[in-house]
Amino acid sequence: MKKIELDIVALSHSVTHSHNYAVVLGEQDGVRRLPIVIGGFEAQAIAVAMERMTPSRPLTHDLFKNSMDTFNITLKEIVINNLLDGIFYARLVCEKDGEVLEIDSRTSDALAMAVRFECPIYTYEFILDAAGVILEDADEVDSPNAPTKKKRKRATQEVELHERSTEDLQKLLEAVLDKEDYREAAKIRDEIQRRTQ
Repeated sequence: MKKIELDIVALSHSVTHSHNYAVVLGEQDGVRRLPIVIGGFEAQAIAVAMERMTPSRPLTHDLFKNSMDTFNITLKEIVINNLLDGIFYARLVCEKDGEVLEIDSRTSDALAMAVRFECPIYTYEFILDAAGVILEDADEVDSPNAPTKKKRKRATQEVELHERSTEDLQKLLEAVLDKEDYREAAKIRDEIQRRTQ
């Protein structure tokens, strides 16, 4: 079967599942999107790696990557290879000393590893046919003028961060990192970087 390469295009709260997140994968050479519901821990693991943040202690996926690096195992790619009863299945395609090994994985964990190894993400046509969506009116959905609670809340947080001193932001960043709230830490870091440019 021909593999279709995907990129992570979005990570957000799941609309249909409270306390969960949705990672949206986009077809590289097409317009289809593949939304996958994942847990909060895995969403945090993906976000931390995408933001290139270094937690004070390694997260589970960082530990797994460090172990693979220590034993000279390379993650070549991940493949979302099946969809049964609404559950996605994935495999880690690894290489050690020229030998290719495949390891079963939850899709959310596979994505967290793919971001860390910066390796490609693939799936198959039948999975995109079954679960893929084409966003209609994508411009309207992403419009900055669309009045949503989430955007109003984000704007309020940015104003609050904007009003703080740089020293205050540094202290806040340390406190947020101690709590391992990496999403909030990314916002604070961005505000500090904006001031130093």
